[in-house]
Amino acid sequence: MGRRGQLIRPAGALAVLVLAAGCAGGGGAAGRATPAPSPPVAAATTPHGGHTTPTTPPSPAPLRAGERFTTLTAARPYAPAPPAGATDQYRCFLVDPGLNRRTFLTGSQFLPRNVGIVHHAIFYRVDPADVAEAGRLDAGDPGDGWTCFGGTGIGGSAPGRRLDAGADWVAAWAPGGGEGLAPPGTGYALEPGGRLAMQVHYNLLGARGGAGTATDQPGIRLRLMDGAARLAPLRTTLLPAPVELPCADGESGALCDREAAVLDVMRRFGTQAGATVAGLTLLCSAAGRPVAGSVQRCDRTVREAGTLYAVAGHMHLLGSSIKVELNPGTPRARALLDVRTYDFHDQRALPLPRPVTVRPGDRYRVTCTHDASRRRHLAELRGVPPRYVVWGDGTTDEMCLGLVIGSGT
Repeated sequence: MGRRGQLIRPAGALAVLVLAAGCAGGGGAAGRATPAPSPPVAAATTPHGGHTTPTTPPSPAPLRAGERFTTLTAARPYAPAPPAGATDQYRCFLVDPGLNRRTFLTGSQFLPRNVGIVHHAIFYRVDPADVAEAGRLDAGDPGDGWTCFGGTGIGGSAPGRRLDAGADWVAAWAPGGGEGLAPPGTGYALEPGGRLAMQVHYNLLGARGGAGTATDQPGIRLRLMDGAARLAPLRTTLLPAPVELPCADGESGALCDREAAVLDVMRRFGTQAGATVAGLTLLCSAAGRPVAGSVQRCDRTVREAGTLYAVAGHMHLLGSSIKVELNPGTPRARALLDVRTYDFHDQRALPLPRPVTVRPGDRYRVTCTHDASRRRHLAELRGVPPRYVVWGDGTTDEMCLGLVIGSGT
């Protein structure tokens, strides 16, 4: 799990979410819009995610010159089945965009059927050489798709292998997200014969009737453009930091012990969850050991020259603020993102006012503040035992994740 200067694979990831790693910005030449049919989005079955009324995806923006729509959907409705004693499941579905030539993904809109149980979704590019492996994962897990805590398990995202995890992110959604458009002149490159792995984080904290009764049939509407277009290939860079949040004053219980809390995360999500906690400590702590506190940060050195177009931040329900900086403490310091009052239900990627150039040796810093006292006031966490919170895939766990979207980086 990594030498300093390498990115530790964040479990599950978005996060984030981007959430909204799926491109930001907009504009460009407008063409004639021919939107593909979109499945309806059901009313929320739970208070999770803040969706309490029926919603439908917003109408797409007009197609830009050279774009076309393609809509992909999971084959059948899926009933999430978290591990025993847990309320979260990450499920990957393999979908085929049917590409016979190199193509650019220039925008996307996630289309869940049941937003009430969806925490976030991330779409990973599956290269043609990895399609057979993805098929074996799908075939080896009963039902549609496969359980995929800590990444898709395909190729470089398999637990234990070094990964710049954002390299294959091409789209994502989190609460508050809508259609994402790549900045004009940019797109995510997709190769002929490749697939997409649609990773959906389901949470059943408030599901009526329990697991097995709430279903979802997720999909995505893609904007595609011919690969011969002169576009700059995009990539998403993930900037994770540890979470080491003790129980609040007045809270007590077995899981307020850090070791017990880490073992609980591993019980629910597998041994790679513990490796992620340890790896983030090695990557980000100057002391090389966990330092408890409500504020955590991590630096990462830029390896390649590039141009940044958008930025996002991801935490869970205990997050209170998040900041992403470039070259902090230097004359070239600037804040790329500064969310002083974090809202779990609004995790859109934000386009930068102007593209930002980065060069090798520049430094990113992500800083997150969490507040354990929020546990007492949130309906979603009512009845959840107090715990020392570390990085984990579940909604009752936490993340600290910055995302920058650009070319190079």
